[in-house]
Amino acid sequence: MPVDHYENFPVASWLLPPHLRTPVAAIYWFARSADDIADEGDLPAAERLQQLDRYRAELAGIAAGAATQDVIFQRLGGAAAAYDLPLPLLSDLLDAFTQDVQKTRYADFAELLEYCRRSANPVGRLLLRLYRAESPQQLAWSDAICSSLQLINHWQDIGIDYAKGRIYLPQEDLARFNVSEAQIASATVDANWRALLRYQVERARRMMHAGAPLGRSLPGRIGLELRLIMAGGLRILEKIEGVDYDVFHRRPVLKPLDWPLLMWRALIV
Repeated sequence: MPVDHYENFPVASWLLPPHLRTPVAAIYWFARSADDIADEGDLPAAERLQQLDRYRAELAGIAAGAATQDVIFQRLGGAAAAYDLPLPLLSDLLDAFTQDVQKTRYADFAELLEYCRRSANPVGRLLLRLYRAESPQQLAWSDAICSSLQLINHWQDIGIDYAKGRIYLPQEDLARFNVSEAQIASATVDANWRALLRYQVERARRMMHAGAPLGRSLPGRIGLELRLIMAGGLRILEKIEGVDYDVFHRRPVLKPLDWPLLMWRALIV
């Protein structure tokens, strides 16, 4: 499953139990539309922030039981009521999207992980609420998987993000591997760049493997869906390595021929 925006979200997947497709889609459209406000088009920052504030007001309305004319929030409100979704997790997503509008650099990995905690981890925790699988260990595994997927998305999209003025590579790592922002701007791939991105790829892979037991702790089709998502993320890392870390000129993406391999890996894990 492509690790791009919220496409790692199992929206209406044939693997999902039918009764979960509606709430999953409701969460997805909220997250995807809010992410697009922060990320897509050429709106000025002030207008993006204003629209995200409207989303916050709509969330507050759900908490207060108020009616809304917005279909996205009508569906989200229904899912929140039916499954007792933790609204603070949805607020965390909005905080992360707001941060994308306002913050373009990260000093260190801890700062980047704090962003992932709000931009990615809430998705997994919301799904675990739907699945009624929320032990402390399951939540920790989910956080590792979701943060890894977010990092993989960043390493896949370094050139795209730079064009938007953002660098998610920690500044401390750029300095450690002697890679400058000018090098990113010029899409120069040399030994230093390869060492830097190899380090990030290996770190994301370790995180994914740390969360992997979650895929076996969830039953049936739900567990298979998750293992397929993890296999997709790990496959992107392989593709980054396969292009010798030149993500500027050969952006790694999943293709139709990858799917039989991913399904096989999801089944045998």
